[in-house]
Amino acid sequence: MARVIKENKDKLIKDFHSVIADTEELMKTVSNESGGTAQALRTKIEQNLKQAKEYLEDFEDSIIDKSKTAARATDEYVHENAWQTIGLAVGIGILIGYLLSERD
Repeated sequence: MARVIKENKDKLIKDFHSVIADTEELMKTVSNESGGTAQALRTKIEQNLKQAKEYLEDFEDSIIDKSKTAARATDEYVHENAWQTIGLAVGIGILIGYLLSERD
């Protein structure tokens, strides 16, 4: 799952860099053009930005869904294994306490 998230994040970053580069190039071109060409370039910019926004929304929805799934799985595990979870938490607390007391 972490690999998929990293791949999605990398793709998102690459897409936004592409959108930014395209937008900068188009804006330079638009400043030198007038009439129908300028309108066509503005339309392309709007389409690129719309596509980027849609991808970002899809990516965000995906991350939220995966986070909710992980939270539900954790909640179920804790409820089904309450005593083991408490024991693990106590053990970790004792370990941290021991490590901190050794520092003094």
